[in-house]
Amino acid sequence: MYNGYHRQESPMVQFLEKILAKWPEEQKNTVSLLISKYGLPNDACMTKITWYNNTPWKRTTVHLFTVPHNSPTPHHDYLEQTINYKVPVHLFDVLAKFDGSLYPDRTAGEATAKCDHEASNFLALNLMNDIINGKLTVEDARRTAVEIQKAFRFHGQYAPSTLEFQFPAQSHTADPDVAAF
Repeated sequence: MYNGYHRQESPMVQFLEKILAKWPEEQKNTVSLLISKYGLPNDACMTKITWYNNTPWKRTTVHLFTVPHNSPTPHHDYLEQTINYKVPVHLFDVLAKFDGSLYPDRTAGEATAKCDHEASNFLALNLMNDIINGKLTVEDARRTAVEIQKAFRFHGQYAPSTLEFQFPAQSHTADPDVAAF
């Protein structure tokens, strides 16, 4: 059972149980937390589980396969969360210097953060916004990320930037580019 969803009540729960039986505990726990927060996912397969329009996110995906990431402390990225956000093209490289697990998508008009906690994804995208708006340099944002991550990972202290977005939601962010012929 997942947070009130009984096995006999939902084919999705049965399918999730089958999928998650082979997943590591960390990802299973994350899926369970997300179900309690956002309800059952919209899509699932053997390697990923996805929610769409689970406000404030455009999309949330938990991946079976992880990517090692050492900043600010060694962990594995597997929780990918996306928002509508028009990242200026000239700042793509700057953002990559800040966090290699931030993925701007010009055509779709999205920004995605991938880490192991939703709090880390909120933080990465909030700091991305601060860099884009000139409030922080890359170096300042990296230092801020370390301080805030230490506080919540080691002491359970969550800053506002780890709990919600500190900037207004964007819309109409897609950039399909210009036809060449």
